[in-house]
Amino acid sequence: MDKLRRVLSGREDNEELGLTAQVLDASTLSFTTRIKWFAICFACGVLCSILGTALLFLPNGLKLFAVFYTLGNIAALSSTCFLMGPLKQLKRMFEPTRLIATCVMLESMCLFIGYTWNLLWPKPSRGTASHTFLLLEMRL
Repeated sequence: MDKLRRVLSGREDNEELGLTAQVLDASTLSFTTRIKWFAICFACGVLCSILGTALLFLPNGLKLFAVFYTLGNIAALSSTCFLMGPLKQLKRMFEPTRLIATCVMLESMCLFIGYTWNLLWPKPSRGTASHTFLLLEMRL
């Protein structure tokens, strides 16, 4: 179990902790709490994604699918923050080997959230969501 902790925290066996690292370690969540919240967030994310996919086939299912699938993705992504911490996760997400995949995923989620917003609360003066996203994609 200690080896798993060292791997997830990014420490090596022979590495000594400085004073600030010791203070930060003392003020963070315990390892068992991290594992529990990871499992809870990941299970909620998977459940929301499956529920969203199942609701897709209802008469007004596109709106529900958009909401639940986006919430599921956000919950599943945030679950890994409990294992390694949010800053380390962001650093790893924006490494050069993962940069394109991260940008595409974040852009897709933002566009999906905007599309959902326009579906749930349309404004007549704003135009349709499909025109907005078509213009955004043409500029990129």
